[in-house]
Amino acid sequence: MTVDENLRMQTKPNEKGGVDAAVDAFPRLAQRRRQLAGSLSGGEQQMLALASMYLGRPEVVLLDEVSMGLAPKIVDELYVHLRKAAASGAALLLVEQYVSRALNLAQYVYVLKKGEVDFVGQPCELGESEVLAAYLGVSA
Repeated sequence: MTVDENLRMQTKPNEKGGVDAAVDAFPRLAQRRRQLAGSLSGGEQQMLALASMYLGRPEVVLLDEVSMGLAPKIVDELYVHLRKAAASGAALLLVEQYVSRALNLAQYVYVLKKGEVDFVGQPCELGESEVLAAYLGVSA
């Protein structure tokens, strides 16, 4: 499917402006509307995935490693959109390798250790070193 077909498929029936809002938010998608989605770069594919936030106005957005393998500039751009989604009232459930970025965006944090909840609280209660220690299975 093309980028345009992907965007239109996610738009609610009789809703106007959804695709326009998505391509306004992600101008690179506007340039690639006729391109097959599978041929996009990794960053462009993430943009296409995040474009759904502008199409359906979801209440909850689940994100797993949104920055994996992407250039820092693209990651910065994606986080701008995540902040906008959160500011518009969407709840984000984010699993992220860049702990400091996730903590800066988060209002609440859960840290899992060996499949069990090891910490629950606000980001200010938890430092990046504690998260990294929990991730690596060592003491902070």
